[in-house]
Amino acid sequence: MGDNVSVHMINDPIGAFPVIDLPMGYSFRAYRTGDEATWNFVQRGAERFFEIEDTLFRREFGHDEAILAQRMAFVVAPNGDAAATITAWWQDDWRGRGRWGQIHWVAVHPAHQRRGLSKPMMTWAMQQLAASYPRAMLGTSTGRAWAIKVYLDFGFVPDPVEMEKPEIVDAWRILQEKIRHPVLEGVTGNRR
Repeated sequence: MGDNVSVHMINDPIGAFPVIDLPMGYSFRAYRTGDEATWNFVQRGAERFFEIEDTLFRREFGHDEAILAQRMAFVVAPNGDAAATITAWWQDDWRGRGRWGQIHWVAVHPAHQRRGLSKPMMTWAMQQLAASYPRAMLGTSTGRAWAIKVYLDFGFVPDPVEMEKPEIVDAWRILQEKIRHPVLEGVTGNRR
């Protein structure tokens, strides 16, 4: 089994989650027309597992600039550079299970990693989703261990439907050996 298995996580129903502010000097700003290049810059810097193609942004988000301005945020560094991005998206009928809010395309540029941006970004996105959806989902992969730890801290758990597959359970067990998160103890059977 590889060490980067695609998995989904759910937060159903959306419950309480941490409210964490950005570190001093960093700020949020909404998507603006032309930010496709900014998004590509952040994603390309952060992505370790596959190439970010020029067409990916429009394929994932379409062309509705008003929706993007409501749903996509960038974290701006003290020097004005784009440091990170997150999108509070949705799925109309995720896997035949109805409408879900979606944490989508989270990335922190390497120049700004380990500076405490991920949890404030999740706070922003979860506040957006909780205002419109009773539940949320996200797709990730087990090679993104520290991102998954943040998602677990925000109330997400492995999708129970996927946990019916032995290879997915094995992937979560391997991840739990690395991050030792209490939420995963009950899911994987691994103890601290």
